Amino acid sequence: MRTSWVAGLALLVVGAAAGGYGLLAEDPKGAVRAAPSPSASPDPSRTPLLMSNRAGAAPTAAGVRRALAGALKDPGLGTRLAASVVDTATGAPLLQLGATGPVTPASTAKIATAVAVLSVLAPDQRITTQVVQGAPGDVVLVGAGDPTLSGAHADHGFPTPARLSDLAAQLRTTAVRRVVVDDGLFTGPRLGPGWKPGYVTSGDVAPVSALAVDGGRQSLTKNAPRVADPALEAGRQLAALLRVKPVVRGVAPAGAVVLAHVDSPTVSELVESMLTRSDNDLAEALGRQLALASKQPASFVGEAAATRTVLTPLLGGLTVDLRDASGLSPLNRVVPAALTRLLAAVGRDPRFAPVLSGLPVAGFDGTLAKRFRTAPTSSAAGEVRAKTGTLDGVSALAGLVRTRSGHLLAFDLTADGVPVTGTATAQAALDRLAAALAACGCA
Repeated sequence: MRTSWVAGLALLVVGAAAGGYGLLAEDPKGAVRAAPSPSASPDPSRTPLLMSNRAGAAPTAAGVRRALAGALKDPGLGTRLAASVVDTATGAPLLQLGATGPVTPASTAKIATAVAVLSVLAPDQRITTQVVQGAPGDVVLVGAGDPTLSGAHADHGFPTPARLSDLAAQLRTTAVRRVVVDDGLFTGPRLGPGWKPGYVTSGDVAPVSALAVDGGRQSLTKNAPRVADPALEAGRQLAALLRVKPVVRGVAPAGAVVLAHVDSPTVSELVESMLTRSDNDLAEALGRQLALASKQPASFVGEAAATRTVLTPLLGGLTVDLRDASGLSPLNRVVPAALTRLLAAVGRDPRFAPVLSGLPVAGFDGTLAKRFRTAPTSSAAGEVRAKTGTLDGVSALAGLVRTRSGHLLAFDLTADGVPVTGTATAQAALDRLAAALAACGCA
């Protein structure tokens, strides 16, 4: 993991801020891609918390309302704002503005996906891609759902991804006539409910496949289109490395001899990078791994069922109804108070350390790298860790903030009545709300 120490700022993080491994997809219309750099891993025995001296009086509902009174009236928020603010120390709700009704979360849904995944999967678990022996002269490239497998169009960074070239190197003494690709681990439609077909051509996400290289990207160009069939493209790239031509789709024989294998980064690292960069491909791949671990079909329906089942005990009757794992679907519905409940758990429970460390730091990395850089929100740079969310008509920000009085608050701010042309204005208004929380004593 990569550790981000924000020196000289009030926000101190024990945890690892997510790294990345190349050009990773973000929210539709989002364009920030921070350049990662590796450093030492943190002490895993320490609890991941936004450190607080807790010197001031405890925040109150009246104090929060006073602090946000002006910012809540900002016309940039559109026709509807749902807001939930919770004291993570006590779980007490401090602001509930339309917070118990469902809203379209956009990519803040990835918080729910991350918590569900880390509730079930081991943090050090890896996804193994194998090449096995097929019929004489055939090798079968078997997809296991690693979204980071890299090939010709990868820009390697941190954490280190599995490489197609390493598979080819392990096959150098194997006589190969043909490459067969087996992507049968995932089932059902490859585009999520309500997804725009343009998401693939605009580079926001690839068709969900158990086998892909470079996230199905056609080039390293920003927002490069994705290929229509990621599995066949992976097979073609392996065949090129092996200097053979035929590539076909097939099924690996039962009990086939394993000829080569490579491992993905850990689940912890995948979760971190998914959140920091708002990577849709990572989110969908992790959703499928959650479904498989929960004995559900590795499909959109299966991952939705698994997420709902896993999160129910954490939500106290609140609702998270996701149709995908990435938040791209406009059919997703989340109660803001449910997300703040999950975020409060993230601030207390060491199991969810990668969620905390993966949330972008305001003004520093990920999808918040270019936000909170100028007045009046620059004072909150480093004080806020939050996941962004952007769809047509929706702008959202959800995360954790340390107040001026030293208390840690969880918040979800979702404006889902924003004009299509008003995204930037809505984002600025949300930033002002988060900055107001950071600046307040809230007593």
